[in-house]
Amino acid sequence: TTRGFAERTRFGLALGARAETLGGLSGLGDLMLTASSSQSRNFSLGVRLAQGGRAEDGGPLAEGAATAEALVMRARAAKVEMPIAEAVAEIVVGRIGVDAAIGALLSRPLKSEH
Repeated sequence: TTRGFAERTRFGLALGARAETLGGLSGLGDLMLTASSSQSRNFSLGVRLAQGGRAEDGGPLAEGAATAEALVMRARAAKVEMPIAEAVAEIVVGRIGVDAAIGALLSRPLKSEH
C-alpha cells in the first residue's frame, strides 16, 4: 500500500493535484479503504487474481480493471514511473501472472520512493 500510495502521489502531483488532497480522505483514505475492505470491488478483484482467476471471472467488474491500462498510458505520457500500476495492468489483461509480476517488482533496484 505504501509504494502504491507513493506512485499515486507522484502521478497526482505531476497532473497538478494538491499534496493535501492526496494525503487526505479522498486520497490516502480512499486507497486504504479500497486496499483493505472485502466490500471493495478492487480488493475482491485482487484476491481473485491472486488466486489464479481472471478479471472477468465472477462478480461486478472493478473500476480498477477497466482503468488500469488507461492509467499507465497517462502516466507514461506524463513521464511518471508507476511500476506497480504497470504490473497490475499487465495482470488484469492476462499478459503476466501474479507471481511473475511480484518477482519483477521485487527485483527492481532500490531507490527513493519520491
